[in-house]
Amino acid sequence: MAGKKRPKKGQLPPGVKGPAPQPSNQRANNPRQTNPPAGTPRGNVERASIPILSRLLALPRWLLVILIATFLLLGLALTGPLAPLAAIFLLIVGTFLGWLLMLAWPVLSPGRRMIRLVVVMTVVGLAVLKALGRF
Repeated sequence: MAGKKRPKKGQLPPGVKGPAPQPSNQRANNPRQTNPPAGTPRGNVERASIPILSRLLALPRWLLVILIATFLLLGLALTGPLAPLAAIFLLIVGTFLGWLLMLAWPVLSPGRRMIRLVVVMTVVGLAVLKALGRF
């Protein structure tokens, strides 16, 4: 056990092959890897999201999961006079999930798009119900 070395971060363990390289003609024909034209709303949002995504990727992965889960649980648990605060927590979660959905939209299959869209709409709908005092 003492003689085994751990692979460095980013290296694959021995015997594991990475993804096969794509020929250059396939990369050019793949619409999922093309960048949106500059000046389109989608391209502007994607470019504006790059610094935010790089900051999020610098954080420990567990921190973001705990933060979003805490906001979701607080949003669902708070009632009565704290319902408007709960609605804000749910709107934060819904906005974050909607932003991630918008960024991932071109590479998702239609079924995955619909499932994620239903989740975002459910969270935002719960936020509206909380704000109205009906949930």
